[in-house]
Amino acid sequence: MQGLRTKLFQKFSLNQTIRRCTYCTSKVFDAGQPTASSHPDLLSEGEITPGITADEYITRRKRLLDLLPEKSLAIIASAPVKMMTDVVPYTFRQDADYLYLTGCQQPGGIAVLSHESGLCMFMPESDPQDVTWQGQIAGVDVALDTFKADKAFPMSKMREVLQNMIRRSSKVYHNRNTALSAYKDLEPFRKASISGKVKDLSAFTHELRWIKSPSELKLMRESASIACQALLQTMLFSKTSPHEAMLAAKVECECRMRGAQRMAFNPVVGGGPNASVIHYSRNDQKIKDGDLVLMDIGCELHGYLSDLTRTWPTSGHFTPAQEELYDLILETNKECIKLCKPGISIREIHHSSVHMLCKGLAEIGILQHKSDVQNYSKLNPTAIGHYLGMDVHDSSAISTDCLLKPGVVITIEPGIYLPSSFDVPDRYKGIGIRIEDEVLITETGYEVLTGSMPKEVQHIKSLLNDMSTPRG
Repeated sequence: MQGLRTKLFQKFSLNQTIRRCTYCTSKVFDAGQPTASSHPDLLSEGEITPGITADEYITRRKRLLDLLPEKSLAIIASAPVKMMTDVVPYTFRQDADYLYLTGCQQPGGIAVLSHESGLCMFMPESDPQDVTWQGQIAGVDVALDTFKADKAFPMSKMREVLQNMIRRSSKVYHNRNTALSAYKDLEPFRKASISGKVKDLSAFTHELRWIKSPSELKLMRESASIACQALLQTMLFSKTSPHEAMLAAKVECECRMRGAQRMAFNPVVGGGPNASVIHYSRNDQKIKDGDLVLMDIGCELHGYLSDLTRTWPTSGHFTPAQEELYDLILETNKECIKLCKPGISIREIHHSSVHMLCKGLAEIGILQHKSDVQNYSKLNPTAIGHYLGMDVHDSSAISTDCLLKPGVVITIEPGIYLPSSFDVPDRYKGIGIRIEDEVLITETGYEVLTGSMPKEVQHIKSLLNDMSTPRG
């Protein structure tokens, strides 16, 4: 009997040991942001951010060094934390240049790039009280092991180390948008600035970010797909809940449920006359029956943004005047997309859009003649589009006169905005319409990244009248 007990005990102990080995895991190292070990469902081995490997970040830095003059230095600070109240911060979003070059998503760091030292990162130091309240942060070890910096120091060493690096440099480039007094107040930096040796880095970083890599384009396609699905669900929802605030909440919920980290910008939800305010953001009105609603939305997926606009009648039915104007904007949208290809510029596409819209508005009777560009500009003071990527207006240092190349993503967004005070026939007053798509320039032409989102009049009517629930 004793022998049986011993065998059963040994068997039970073995099973318990196996069970413990199966279900108990060692503590995963916290790098202050997702890694392949902490979030294997999100990142693959070798990736710093989802879809983008450490090797790609290293290549980006090498390409930037190739653009920088010999013996020059590039200083890129992370974005600052902005406070809502004394203890409550706004949601943090990393500076695009800092993220593009390091992959680090946290505030408080400074990256320095030079031919002599490669990537040197100055990292915030962990304070036990801050960790208790805010969680773990990435320090020197993470800079070396995860972000693949060549050198790394705590911020307390920045003054000592960076001063010597600046003294040895012929020119200093920095990101003016996130410049910090921590390095700007250093004596060598001040001297370099006075002598004209300090320059803005964006001319170089924006050139690199202008043409997207295959991994970047994959994220942009996914971001566009999320935004399209979210806006489609919101369009259906608008039939029963025609309130600007509800539609803004709905589209954000749908984006986040599909994996987006945040909206690319505060959604524009303009019902009726509010649609004629180009960047309307109050979103506090009920949309009247028979009015159009203009929604300009986008989301952010692992640092890459989407941006699209659709305009539709929440009732499911266009008035003759609404449909007349909508057809003109839609035709302009489609014709401008056809122009997208390598070798043309946004400026040239814009001029074509102005010609098409002036001609169409003159035929309708809103403009007196097709060459009335001055009055047209009052009805649409915007450009036909902009570059898109890690920022909504991406690579802003690149002129819209530059000829487009494969890998560049732009928006095509013709619109017409007729305030109630404008001298036009009453049936057109208070109408605002914009149709915006994302377009990738390819080797042979273009790819519409938001092509899955309906914009044809008949498709919108069918969608709202056949697939959505009627208002109660």
